[in-house]
Amino acid sequence: MEEKTFTVSEINSYINRKLKMDPNLKNIYIKGELSNYKSYPSGHSYFTLKDENSQISGVMFKGFKDKFLNFEPENGMKVIIKGKIEVYVKNGKYQLYATKMTEDGMGNLHIAYEQLKKKLNKEGLFDDAHKKEIPKYPKRIGVVTAQTGAAIRDIITTIKKRYPICEILVFSTLVQGDQAAAEIVSQINHAQEYDLDTLIVGRGGGSIEDLWPFNEEIVAHAIYNCKIPVISAVGHEIDYTISDFVADKRAPTPTGGAVLAVPDITEVKNNINQLSDNINKIISDKISQNKTTLKHISEKQILKNPKSIYEIKGMDLDSLMDKLNFASKNIINENKTKLFRLENSIVLKNPTEITRSKREIFLKNFEKLEVLNPLKTLKRGYTLAKSNDKVISSAKDVETGDQIDIEFDDGIVNTKVI
Repeated sequence: MEEKTFTVSEINSYINRKLKMDPNLKNIYIKGELSNYKSYPSGHSYFTLKDENSQISGVMFKGFKDKFLNFEPENGMKVIIKGKIEVYVKNGKYQLYATKMTEDGMGNLHIAYEQLKKKLNKEGLFDDAHKKEIPKYPKRIGVVTAQTGAAIRDIITTIKKRYPICEILVFSTLVQGDQAAAEIVSQINHAQEYDLDTLIVGRGGGSIEDLWPFNEEIVAHAIYNCKIPVISAVGHEIDYTISDFVADKRAPTPTGGAVLAVPDITEVKNNINQLSDNINKIISDKISQNKTTLKHISEKQILKNPKSIYEIKGMDLDSLMDKLNFASKNIINENKTKLFRLENSIVLKNPTEITRSKREIFLKNFEKLEVLNPLKTLKRGYTLAKSNDKVISSAKDVETGDQIDIEFDDGIVNTKVI
């Protein structure tokens, strides 16, 4: 039986497929020390990751560097690399293909930070819709932080300088260490028993391990559920904690938290003075306008001589009375004239005369109609010729063959034109 022979490329490709099929090697975290780190003009970086007993070659392509590498790697640096293990078929070596690189000591915390951040964001704890407005003019502010240290001193100093009329209540707590998160939660809950306008939660700067209590899930939920508007003031400006995303407002530093919590008393006074000046000007202008109006009214003749109102109205009344009397007399005279005419009319003096006159006119008109009556003409021996019920007034109106009706006083004769 002939044995199957493989090429080098086939073997390397076969091994590479086996590695790719292993889920443990697809998304793996490896920690070690960087050595032989070198970047090329292409933007890709090549390195060796080693520990006390072994080493592995690695590469990080430009796309992953630009997106996920936020520091400059150096030889001898302890790092944690996320990536996958595959064979580079060309030279037959397996190597680490890095997708993300973080400094060791912070690497595990960064991973936990990103995972919790993603989880809480998905749950809606970072949504702007849940964030409360920070009061502009607070009467009482609570501060959850360590009782000693720069943070509380800076907060108190800043508030007293900017807005000295505001009362400050300090709720002392551990701000680092294993017990800090639980104490911070307890003091946030305790602070809600007081009548506070705003609550500042934070501490001064430090390493990621020092700031870690403010990345704990229980602290995030305590801030989210707090009924008092919360300002997160943790670390320095470059430090971002989970508390910053959950809080109603994020301050870059504890001092910045105090600035956000209270207004500047000088600005408040200036605003009050400006408002006062504006109000005084408005009032002054109004008084001036009213004085002008009052002067204009007081100079009216009607106020100087009120009787003139009645005098003018009296004159108007006299004029109207004259017009009324004149109009009344005209109406009476016109009616007297009409009455006189009626009394002297023939209708009232001799009504039978009207009847006789009308009868004579009627008889005259009747006699005229009798004269014009064509039938009277027929009685005198004349005839009336018609064709198709139309009177013939001329010989030209008929033609040969026309039927003609000749009407006599005592009858009608039908004839034909020949």
